[in-house]
Amino acid sequence: MTLLSRSPRVIAVLAALAPAFSPAVAQAQYRQPPQPIARILDQPATPLVQMSPDRQRLLLLERPALPPISEVAAFEYRLAGLRFDPKTSGPTRGQSYTGLSLQAVSGGAARKIQASIPAGGSIENVSWSADGQKIAFTVTSDEAITLWIADVATAQAKPLTSQRLTAILGSPCSWVSTASLTCTFVPTARGAGPAMTSAPEGPIVQEALTGRSDRAATYQDLLKSPFDEAIFEHYGTSQLAIVSLDGTVKTLGAPGMRTDVSASPDGRYLLVSTLSRPFSYTVPLNYFPTRTEVWSMDGAVVKSIVTRPLIERVPWGGNGALAGIRNVQWRRDVAATLAYTEALDGGDSDSKADKRDRIALLEAPFTGTPKTLLETSWRAGAITWGTAGLAIARENEGKTRKARAWIIDPSGAKAPRLLWERSSEDRYADPGDFLTTRDARGQTVLLTTPDKKVAFLTGLGAGPEGDRPFVDRFDLTTAAKTRLFQSAAPYYEQPIGMLDANGTVALTRRESKADAPNYFVRDFVRRIAPRALTQFTDPAPVFAGVTSQLITYTRPDGVKLSATIYLPAGYDKAKDGPLPFFLWAYPLEFRSREAASQVVGSPYRFVRPSGASHLFMLTQGYGVMDNPTMPIVGVDGKEPNDTYVEQLTASAKAAVDTIVAMGVADRDRIGVGGHSYGAFMTANLLAHTRLFRAGVAESGAYNRTLTPFGFQGEERTYWDAPELYGAMSPFTYANKIKDPILLVHGMADNNTGTYPIQSERMYQALKGNGATTRYVQLPGEAHGYRARESVGQALAEMTAWLDQYVKPKKRATM
Repeated sequence: MTLLSRSPRVIAVLAALAPAFSPAVAQAQYRQPPQPIARILDQPATPLVQMSPDRQRLLLLERPALPPISEVAAFEYRLAGLRFDPKTSGPTRGQSYTGLSLQAVSGGAARKIQASIPAGGSIENVSWSADGQKIAFTVTSDEAITLWIADVATAQAKPLTSQRLTAILGSPCSWVSTASLTCTFVPTARGAGPAMTSAPEGPIVQEALTGRSDRAATYQDLLKSPFDEAIFEHYGTSQLAIVSLDGTVKTLGAPGMRTDVSASPDGRYLLVSTLSRPFSYTVPLNYFPTRTEVWSMDGAVVKSIVTRPLIERVPWGGNGALAGIRNVQWRRDVAATLAYTEALDGGDSDSKADKRDRIALLEAPFTGTPKTLLETSWRAGAITWGTAGLAIARENEGKTRKARAWIIDPSGAKAPRLLWERSSEDRYADPGDFLTTRDARGQTVLLTTPDKKVAFLTGLGAGPEGDRPFVDRFDLTTAAKTRLFQSAAPYYEQPIGMLDANGTVALTRRESKADAPNYFVRDFVRRIAPRALTQFTDPAPVFAGVTSQLITYTRPDGVKLSATIYLPAGYDKAKDGPLPFFLWAYPLEFRSREAASQVVGSPYRFVRPSGASHLFMLTQGYGVMDNPTMPIVGVDGKEPNDTYVEQLTASAKAAVDTIVAMGVADRDRIGVGGHSYGAFMTANLLAHTRLFRAGVAESGAYNRTLTPFGFQGEERTYWDAPELYGAMSPFTYANKIKDPILLVHGMADNNTGTYPIQSERMYQALKGNGATTRYVQLPGEAHGYRARESVGQALAEMTAWLDQYVKPKKRATM
């Protein structure tokens, strides 16, 4: 078939789908989207890649096609912000793999790792040993998670122990040394889960203390009853143990609710975090009482670092932080020293304070006084540890979108030196991130040349012509930068990591409009053609003829906008004329017009749709305007959302005017859609404009009074700005929506703020006001859609909706 749908076919499709648009409420059968969409959905995903610590090999992680609804909608507990399977004692929504292969950087064919995995089993939690000679991974079967080890030399894998792991509260295993791992096992005496009683023992009571403001976002999957608490504690409890590569298992301490376990770089100590009661019914487990301790390798507590109480006043926005000590971690470049951040202002971003945070160090044996490494005027961020005497520390100020980076000397011999201070929303001036490597202990540290004088930066290289990823040499003494590489047309080439410490050879991921992404070895010194390591092919060759163009345009207030225009294969503007078009967008907030005006994207990406992508509409005769920027800018002392509707509608009108002026879009046949905040945008555009014939809104929030303590980048509460909450809510203007809108929502949405009731109430408001609308609920699906049946349904709905209300030359009668 051709990619451009012809009128007889449109009529046939509409006739076949007509019963689905009947007003009756019922549970329908899953529907298939048109070809070739259905065929593409059944293809396995392109493998992911991990580089070995010694930089000699790539590990190819083979991914399956979309899972069936029987897997996605299977029974799971949804408690304390987690979703887990009581049979396996593992998460139900994680990334899994079907196989592993090894590819030598020197070249040659990939070697498949041989593993007799049980039928139906999946591979997860893959990690290299520090020397690159072993690979640990877990295998999840119907009833258990077990630990396996692959030998790189032989490409053979086997189970290390038959004991059942638990991965409910975190990663089940991590390397201690090249000879052992820490793992969390199901306690041998755990037994069956608690049984639900038929009658409650009493009411559920929550209490707030007068005068204390305990604000929290509208979290999902919270505990709701004593039974929930019992289930959470039962399945969340694990037995910590050391597992040697000979299969020996040595238990450490008593069972507990372990959330984080990490070994010191020298392998002598463990940093262990443990949850405890009282639990909360208003916040997830991240805020439950937590005890963080240093243990010896025989399970004895060496030092209690911090005991944090239950926190029900959760910091909101870019400047808030938890009170007290947070982010306890090992300093990666020395044997056994802890680093942590401590709020100096009580975590209150509204208080006046010269210094917000301090970063402190505590050396083994952890009996001395912690040493202050750095005090920050803004919130302290991540630290990249280098060799002894060098680290990169960051701080940021969320409200003003400011960021700083410092070179610091952990010994204290040199004063901290400012590397840069910049706007975090300024993509063009982004210096990039420092490249890291794995040291002999397996720790991730700053990559420097052998003389320790030069590090390397890599970033997107955003500019007026689009993103052009780069690598810079960075002189740590003078802060001078020298460009080693920058992606150039017709390719989009992204550096992944250096293959040598001198920064002369790198691993890159290269693609173009016509070439599928593959991994290459690029020599920065000899400047020879890059050498391909992988040969991944086009997963959807039907898209090979699709054309794309990165465009820029301007809205009336002078803010510059950008978007990528996609046109169907075989489209000829002179012959075929203007197309029906579909815009898909997601608004973002900015503090400056300059940052809001920057170009986003690249004209050289290899774009193929996956999941429930709107780009599939290119196979059905539509043009697509992808990610037309919809910046909401705060200027002249105003917050961005103070003029949300005005700026949103101005951006949308500029987008429509641009594609109509290009001659590719028919002004009377344009639809709009988005996911999450993009769905919120879609409903607002239909409420406040008649620019679009129809809308598709997936998993959105439409009534901001249901998220009263802030949303997206909005830090004001409903009681601070009730008029704003009403003005921004398309629910308020449901009676103004005159063009058809399709609502789709996962019935198990776990995203903060997008409860399914948002779509339910919006549908009722639309229906009650006489709008043309349809509400599709996807069983078992979270905020994103995973099951093959669900994704197929979403795309079938999108296609049929646009075919009925956008594609026809005349607007449908309402």
